[in-house]
Parts: sequence; C-alpha cells; structure tokens
Amino acid sequence: MRIIVVTHFSVCMQEKMATRQDLGKDHGTITKPLIGPKNEAQIQSDNGGLWMVLLGTSVAVCGSFEFGSCVGYSAPAQYGIMDELGISHSEYSFFGSILTIGAMIGAIMSGAIADFMGRKGAMGISSVICIAGWFAVYLSYGSFYLYSGRFLLGCGIGVLSYVVPVFIAEITPKNLRGALATANQLFIVTGLFFAYAIGSIVTWRILALTGIVPCMVLLAGLFFIPESPRWLAKVGNEEEFKISLQKLRGADADIYEEVAEIQEFIVTHELLPKVTMMDLLGKQNIRSVIVGVGLMVFQQFGGINGIVFYAGQIFVSAGVPPNVGGILYACLQVIVTAFGGILIDRLGRRPLLMVSACGMLLGCLLTGTSFLLKAHQLVPNLVPILVVTGIMVYICFFSVGLGAIPWVIMSEIFPLHIKGTAGSLVTLVNWCGSWVVSYTFNFLMNWSSYGTFFGYAFVCAAAIVFIIMLVPETRGRTLEEIQASMN
Repeated sequence: MRIIVVTHFSVCMQEKMATRQDLGKDHGTITKPLIGPKNEAQIQSDNGGLWMVLLGTSVAVCGSFEFGSCVGYSAPAQYGIMDELGISHSEYSFFGSILTIGAMIGAIMSGAIADFMGRKGAMGISSVICIAGWFAVYLSYGSFYLYSGRFLLGCGIGVLSYVVPVFIAEITPKNLRGALATANQLFIVTGLFFAYAIGSIVTWRILALTGIVPCMVLLAGLFFIPESPRWLAKVGNEEEFKISLQKLRGADADIYEEVAEIQEFIVTHELLPKVTMMDLLGKQNIRSVIVGVGLMVFQQFGGINGIVFYAGQIFVSAGVPPNVGGILYACLQVIVTAFGGILIDRLGRRPLLMVSACGMLLGCLLTGTSFLLKAHQLVPNLVPILVVTGIMVYICFFSVGLGAIPWVIMSEIFPLHIKGTAGSLVTLVNWCGSWVVSYTFNFLMNWSSYGTFFGYAFVCAAAIVFIIMLVPETRGRTLEEIQASMN
C-alpha cells in the first residue's frame, strides 16, 4: 500500500474516478492540464539541499565528460595507433565510426535500462561498460580488440547521453534546471578538450587509461548521492521518494507541495496503459515527440559533425598545426557553452535556440559563399578569411544553443510513463543523424562544396521556423507543469 500525503489522497482518488472512462477509450488521453497556475508547487530549498543537488549534478556530469573523452579520443590517437598496429586509413575510419554504431545500440536500450535499474543504476552499468571498452583499447595488439573496445565505449556513452540529462532534470529545482542541465553539454565539450590536450603529450595507450578516470569517479560518487525522486515515486517506493526529495531540497525545506504535485501526476498516469513505440504517435504524445525528435534532427542535420570534421583541414590551410587547432576549437566550445549555461535560465530556451539557429545560418552562408568565390576564382585573398570566420561563427552559435538545449528540453517534456520509450527514440535519432552527416559529408563536398554549406544553411533556416512554431518555453516551470501543458 503506497504512502500518500493524507489531504491529497482524496483529490488523487477523485481524479482517478473522474478520468477512468476517458482514459480507457483513448489510450490514455488527458483532456485537461493536471497542474494549473493556482496550485503551482513552491519549491523551497536550503543550502544543504542546494549542495546535494550540485553534488548530484557533479557526479552525473562525469558521464558527460566520459562522453566527450570517447568522442575526442580518435583524433589525437590516430597516427600512434596506425603506426604501432599497422592499420590502414580505411581501417582507422572504421575504428572511428564504430563508436557511433555502438551508441545507436546503447540509445535503443537506454530508456529501458534507466526505467528498470533507475537513473543511478543506468549510469553505473554504463561506466562499467566504458571501463571494459577502455581496457580493451589499451590492451589491443590487433584490430579485433581495438574495434571491440571502441564498440563497447559507444554502447556506454549511448546510454549516458540519455540518462545524464534526465537525472539532472529530475533532481533539480525549476529555477536552476536549465543551467545545471546545460552542464551536460559543457562537460561533453570539456571532455573533448581534455582528450585533445592530453592526447598531444601522451601515447594513445596512456590516453586510453585516462578515459577510465571519469568512470571511476562516477562509480564512487553514486554512493553519495540520492536516486531520482521522480523515478522512486514512479516505481512505488514512496518512503525513499520522500527521503530523496528531502535530501535534495534540504533538511529544513518544506517539500509538501512538491511531493503532492509529483504524486498527483504519477497517480493519474498510473491509469494509462503500457506505452509502446506506436503509442508515441497518438495525439496525446505526438507534440512532445515532434519537438524532441525535431530538435535532434536540426541539431545534427544542420551539419555540425561535417563542419567539425572539416575544421581541422581549415586550420591546416590557415597555417595552424592540427593539434593546436583542435585544442583551440575545443576550448572555444567550452567557453561558449559555459556562457550559454549562464543565460539559459535568464533568457529562456526559445530565445537562445533562435539566436543559435540564426548564427549557424550566418556561419553556413559565410562558409558557402567562400567556397562559391573559390569555385569561380573570385577575390582569392578573401576566401580563407571567410572560411575561418564562417566556421568559428557556426561553432560559437551552435555551442550557445542547439548544442545543449535539445538535450535539456528532451529531459523536460516527456512524462515519466513514456520517458523511457520516447527518450530512447530521441537519443537514437540523434546518433543516427550524427552517423548520416559524418558519412555523407565527403560525398557532398565532392559534389559541391558551396552547395553542401548552402544545404546546411537551408536546414538552419527551417530550424528557425520549427522553433517559432512548435518549441515551448520551459523556463521557470516544474516538470509536471511542462508535461501537462504539452499533453
């Protein structure tokens, strides 16, 4: 028998009786918002609770750092691996791409793992998988262990890419959720920066061992932080749910209103049938799915992986050593992503997404124009300046908005009963898009260099329209309010 706040229990039971018939007929359609402005939970938190939230976020973003380390590993390790193991360029290309294949599989499993094992359990098992992957890479003396390790790393970060932003969103008060959720992307690019920086001074085997460090810190940190209170409430562990929420809000904080709000939302959604992938297309879920999937499509098909791939060649053409160029690029991402994290809870998600898409459009147009001028042999002295400017503008504006915010919104808009299935779908779309853009970039550049970037510019323009028409503003609202309004 669940323990429920006494004065709120009767309200929840009346809600059940009133909505049971409607729910039975329409696969769980909720006809009116559950949370309105008059009963908004006033979340109070003292300093003890704030420190626990910050500790929980700090532990979780070790997974984000691991994500960045895995992605950034292949660039500085390339020539060391090729020389020592005697593998060809095509074989090394497969080594780089198999990470994405593993991440797709991890993404498919991510929601189910996080729902079954909990958010902490999912982060723990992902860390163990990544540790096994790094040891396989470190001990490699042939392509089999090298590929196997890289594949395991992909599986691990595929799960981490979903569960880390979800965990942060579920433990954080609404007034801090945007900034702390952005820490996910900040530590991804920080991990990328460290991989480039450390990889320039150590061997590829030592670099593989450094990838184990964030996993070990994450595993140790999980013993000191509470589980997501919303997941505990979802699985019926009411006592642990309240204990966890009290730790996150502080020993002296009044959590009554937040407890009641979360319980009302979960009790109502218990009436809904088990969600399948096809149910995500129903009218009660379709808007959330369109927003979550759409943002990931525009994030990837705006060309970020292709442009990052080409950035190294641009630095070389500009006379900058590749290692130095990679470090500068990664450092720029860290700085701009941190700046976006400061602004997200002040300006909101939609304004930053709009600014980001507009800036990416400008960057693509500048880069495309430079290649058009080069193709027609016009003003050759201006071409390298336009290319470098366009790429740097693109990277800056991507980092401030479309790099981080789609993950933030994904963690906010899906109710608990569909979050696992919907989150897996959104994460899978992101990784599939990453692979498609990376795979097709060279073919597109051989077809038309300026046409490629003008095509990316068109996607960025479409993203602006999409954000204006469909993406909600989630700043300053509880997760339950956001999810009720989306339905």
